[in-house]
Amino acid sequence: MNRRFVSIEASRNETFGKRSFLPRHTTAHKPSMTSNVGAYLERFIPARTKYDQLDADEDPVVAQESWLKKYYFARVAFSALWVAAAFAAGDSYYVAAAVLLVVYPLWDAAACLVDAQHSGGLAQNHSQAVNLLVSLATTILVLVAVFFSMHWVLGIYGAWAIGSGLMQLGAAVRRWKTAGAQWAQALSGAQSSLAGGFFIFQATQPIDPSIKGIAGYAAFGAFYFLVSALWLTVKGMRSQKPSNDDF
Repeated sequence: MNRRFVSIEASRNETFGKRSFLPRHTTAHKPSMTSNVGAYLERFIPARTKYDQLDADEDPVVAQESWLKKYYFARVAFSALWVAAAFAAGDSYYVAAAVLLVVYPLWDAAACLVDAQHSGGLAQNHSQAVNLLVSLATTILVLVAVFFSMHWVLGIYGAWAIGSGLMQLGAAVRRWKTAGAQWAQALSGAQSSLAGGFFIFQATQPIDPSIKGIAGYAAFGAFYFLVSALWLTVKGMRSQKPSNDDF
């Protein structure tokens, strides 16, 4: 007689004094990579201390806003340098322009990773996790496209602007109740998506695209990061002022 064996394991819901055994296929399954990108990536990239909070007594909201202020200023500084270099390179120095076009999405991927790690980890920041993968994929595609056509590069940038803009909008909505200045980030994400559609349209036209058009897009993004950084700076200064309730 052939015997059929079924592998069993203790249920995840077992309690002291009571243990139930269920077939292996009936136990709760782990989230797949597609359903939880952040949790999958965090297996390889561990999270830092939540909100980069060094003082256990510090308000998590204040700690997060302090980090976001530094993060936004860093993005402004990089974008300003990149835009200046892009306008300087223009259409005359193709190699320099190609390097800049590859570096920009790679920087965005690194920024998304650092932001997620300082804000609870990739598992808790799904938008940044997806944006990280999208920006890395964009970097690889642009690296290939620069050897063929600027039209291809602009089309890839258009698709990336739409995807990253939606992810930025999602992150802003998620942070709306826990951090200030997210209205500027929401506007930036929405405008990025619209600009992406325009890039795709331009890529289909016979006129040769220029890196200067992408530089203008990056400049607008830097402007919104600057608005958010200044907004959080003013908010922090006002919160540190002594109360005048006694007068």
